[in-house]
Amino acid sequence: MKLLTGLLVCSLVLGVSSEGWLTFIPEAAQGTWDMLRAYRDMREANYIGADKYFHARGNYDATQRGPGGAWAAKVISDAREKMKELLGREREDVEADRAADKDGQDGIHPNYHRPAGLPDKY
Repeated sequence: MKLLTGLLVCSLVLGVSSEGWLTFIPEAAQGTWDMLRAYRDMREANYIGADKYFHARGNYDATQRGPGGAWAAKVISDAREKMKELLGREREDVEADRAADKDGQDGIHPNYHRPAGLPDKY
């Protein structure tokens, strides 16, 4: 646990931009909220084939917040996919999720991954 905490703190310190902590920390918090909202929407929608859309949307929204949001998106996505690997998810599925995560982080609009028929609410 101490190692994980140490790695998280080091990652946070290295991720801080020249703008400083005053903007980075709120951006990271807002980015975390964006990721959580996308996850909750994915669970609520329960729509077959929409997984990649919600991965891309959470990362896209978080990254739009600024460097703090981009940092949060990367840390959360990497941890989520690592956990899936450890739990034995199929490699192809994990890689496809990582690709959707990266698309969102790179600024590719999530509608690129939007499945036909997904309600407009999402």
